[in-house]
Amino acid sequence: MRITDIQRCEVRPGRLVEWTLSPATVAAATALPEDSRPPAYIQESHIRTARSVREDGLFVPTWLGAAFDLPGPVDLDALERALRAWTVRHETLRSGFRWAGDELRRFTLDAADVSLRREEAGHFADADTLVRHLQDRFDTVADALRWPNLIYAAVVRDDGASVYLAFDHSNVDAYSVQRIPAEIHDLYAADPAQTAPAAGEPPASYVDFCRLERAHADGIDGRHAVVDRWRDFIRRCDGTLPNFPVDLGLEPDGPLPRQRMLCEPLADADAAAAFEAYCRPYGGSLAGVLAATALIVHELGGRPVYRTVVPFHTRVKSRWAESVGWYVGGAPVEVPVDRLHGFPEALRAVRAELRANRTLARMPLPRVLDLLGADFRPSSPDLYSIVSYVDTRALPGAGRWAELKAYGLLRVSYGDQVCVWVNRLPEGLWLASRYPDTDVAAKTMRLYAERLRDRIASVAHGSLSAVS
Repeated sequence: MRITDIQRCEVRPGRLVEWTLSPATVAAATALPEDSRPPAYIQESHIRTARSVREDGLFVPTWLGAAFDLPGPVDLDALERALRAWTVRHETLRSGFRWAGDELRRFTLDAADVSLRREEAGHFADADTLVRHLQDRFDTVADALRWPNLIYAAVVRDDGASVYLAFDHSNVDAYSVQRIPAEIHDLYAADPAQTAPAAGEPPASYVDFCRLERAHADGIDGRHAVVDRWRDFIRRCDGTLPNFPVDLGLEPDGPLPRQRMLCEPLADADAAAAFEAYCRPYGGSLAGVLAATALIVHELGGRPVYRTVVPFHTRVKSRWAESVGWYVGGAPVEVPVDRLHGFPEALRAVRAELRANRTLARMPLPRVLDLLGADFRPSSPDLYSIVSYVDTRALPGAGRWAELKAYGLLRVSYGDQVCVWVNRLPEGLWLASRYPDTDVAAKTMRLYAERLRDRIASVAHGSLSAVS
């Protein structure tokens, strides 16, 4: 699915209908006892960061979402049943947190206690007005510091409907979001007689994964080899986590800047396949994108070493494959760009780093930071910059994403870091990035995207000057 923001996902006018968890569901949650399964470290870090930034006087929405079309005319009752069936299948969506002093405590609803409330939000004749309304509603409801923190919407027209779903990041990752269109479509299509969709066996629970991962993470201490490797990496980053090593036009000690979105195609399907074929001996397109990025930011910023944290999914067992949750860890990567000569050497350097460090992503970084004892009081929703690569072509329904106008949605608000996502789609490679909204950063990121596109094209077309 193409990753973008709500402003660029082909929103069209129509009658807006919204669903949230019902007052009865909220009341049932209020009376629930504590669920002994703890939050994942990444969930707790996210919520604490949101609270810290909010206490500093800034509201920073961080929701993720999905958008896709249903052909019409659409049966709203059947769609509501599909949305409820999908929600109760994924336990994390009916689980939340309360503060007990300074500790986060989980509660989890039974599936039978979950119902949706449908509300008519009116007819919107203007797309821009509708976009503003959707963004404001998603900001308000899908907020890290409230529960429930999910909302669904449909813009209904005679020929069909566009469906939008938004969630606080604590419950979903990009992989979860990209599975949504096919799953909702299947549940909706399974309801021709207007009976409750047969949801099948529920997938494994992210809440259970949180308990297992946390127990593993709590079993290490500050002398563990993983902690030592992160300690050395952070020391080489001057005591912090890495940023994007180019001039972004930020004021030293200035306020957290607004961000801007860049999203566009990088390569068509043929060029993406050729780039992958060239990079495969070195670890594939992930290594290729990182190697190209290392060379490009060296050209733009001049730093001798490129350091970044590479996100990897933590669904290391097949049982988690269909589960909605935030299954992401990070691994440190260092590329000594000033000692490299050409793209193949950069690829070899990246391959060595990925082989050596990828398993570090299985240990939650917030746990490592706790053990390091450093004062990482967050002032930004992003602790570091990332460059991510994911091949999404094997996900359910990927072949219909273009037809269904399916998008993965990011909220672009405030932040001083650069986040880059490169996705392999059936039609080729797609780039999305959010970065500080300064003129300097806009120029730099435009140059980065152009040079990354040129590097991929030159590799794909066998240019000796690019690959030698």
